Amino acid sequence: MIKAVFFDLDDTLLYDQKSVKVAFNATCRLAQGRFGIDPEALETAVRQEATNLYSSYETYEFTKMIGINPFEGLWGDFLDEDDNFQKMKEIVPIYRKEAWTRGLLRLGIDDENFGYELAERFPKERRKSPFVYEESFQVLNKLKEEGYQLLLLTNGSPDLQNTKLSITSKLIPYFDHIIISGAFGRGKPDPTIFEHALQKMKLDKEMAIMVGDNLLTDILGASRIGMKSVWINRENKVKTDIFPDYEIKHLEELFPILKSLNN
Repeated sequence: MIKAVFFDLDDTLLYDQKSVKVAFNATCRLAQGRFGIDPEALETAVRQEATNLYSSYETYEFTKMIGINPFEGLWGDFLDEDDNFQKMKEIVPIYRKEAWTRGLLRLGIDDENFGYELAERFPKERRKSPFVYEESFQVLNKLKEEGYQLLLLTNGSPDLQNTKLSITSKLIPYFDHIIISGAFGRGKPDPTIFEHALQKMKLDKEMAIMVGDNLLTDILGASRIGMKSVWINRENKVKTDIFPDYEIKHLEELFPILKSLNN
């Protein structure tokens, strides 16, 4: 009998990819206005430079364990108490400026001051661009009406994930518990964070199901503790050797799955 649904946040309930894309677009258009460069080309260059830089820092292994991606580093403040987050807080201003400055340089623009200007602009644009999938609220409403307990299980910095939730605050009241990997100390797919979530809900693994968009974190982690999983695959991603129990394209498709499991 399934009594609880565990949800991932980014690109499961929140349309994070769109938020990042819109923020990049708005920021890169400043460079188009100043230098006439293609905003798409600048976005690609900055994404590549950010990814390369991000993996060069001493905090990289920690960010991988907690589940913080390079583009979150371009706008997060990381005001968390853990020593690793304090290191990130020191690194990110330099990281942002370098990523944007090097991105510009790839397109033939050598302007450190403008790199800094863009680095400061991107976080503002990202905060202005919160998107929630249109079905998220109706699905959460229906699950609540049907008596399911809900838990949010998200990787990331508590400061940053709480910022995302504060700018989409209508999501918060739906959840009995919100667990953020940076506060717990391990991220998905580590089995201990899933076990911790079950303990919080006072449930056995057979009584909950995990819903998420990421095979390597949400689905793999659930499978490691023998918990059922639903992969929300909106973009027709190719399957790897990680197998969810169910695959859906729209969150509404959860309801027939829950009905069949509970009959």
